[in-house]
Amino acid sequence: MSKTGTVTSKADRTRGKTARPRLWLTVLSLTAFAVLVALGVWQIERRAWKLALIDRVEQRVHAPAQPIPAPAAWPSITAASDEYRHVSVTGRFLHDRETLVQAVTEEGPGYWVLTPLRRGDGTLVLVNRGFVPTERRDASTRQAGNPEGQVAITGLLRITEPKGGFLRDNVPQHNRWYSRDVAAIAAARDLHEVAPFFVDADAGSQTAGGPIGGLTVIRFPNNHLIYALTWFALAFMLAGKLFVTFGGGLFRRRRFVHEPAGGPDAAARRTGSDAGTIVEQA
Repeated sequence: MSKTGTVTSKADRTRGKTARPRLWLTVLSLTAFAVLVALGVWQIERRAWKLALIDRVEQRVHAPAQPIPAPAAWPSITAASDEYRHVSVTGRFLHDRETLVQAVTEEGPGYWVLTPLRRGDGTLVLVNRGFVPTERRDASTRQAGNPEGQVAITGLLRITEPKGGFLRDNVPQHNRWYSRDVAAIAAARDLHEVAPFFVDADAGSQTAGGPIGGLTVIRFPNNHLIYALTWFALAFMLAGKLFVTFGGGLFRRRRFVHEPAGGPDAAARRTGSDAGTIVEQA
């Protein structure tokens, strides 16, 4: 083999090694691309699920009120199949066993008033009668708003909240409540045969001087489309980088340049009529 061929092939190999990315970087880039695409697809699926949930809840909230599920059906009640159903229940309030749960509403800070309602069959249902501000925390300030006889309540079926509030755990022994944990409240108030859910009373069930009902907030954040577009955009940018790295050479034109005869390495490249002519990537 001529000196020219040897020098040229060594230069080509050196240039190829320099331009070619390491294997681990290639694998990492392809893995990252696949993960970004998968995250985008997952957010699209989450968006479809969220839209279906919103539609389902809207139908439940605006449907005619139906009696709460019978005790036999209580073990099978779930958030997916039952939460926010428009329900009705009748019975007598046990005002001496009410529980105040801290709340922040459109009316300001204060408390939810959860009162047991004893039904005709002896079972109990916790009813969130509504909101009272801090200055009306003491039950003696709202005695006039506590009905004593049989009442009919309509509202939304809600699932128990057993994990406490945001960064705050319930402290039953000190009567501090941050979430509507049905089982814990029942144990603290010595209540038995209690439904595993509670009912948010609507505005039509409130009494003069009593808690303000109908403040249930039904809001489901739905930013999944924005998240999906973000993941897909990142995947697109990474794909562009991969194309430049791996596919750019396919579109490079080969051009000829002439190196002066007196230049470095000229002797090594001189081969007859092609002396001084080399091939480089554009």
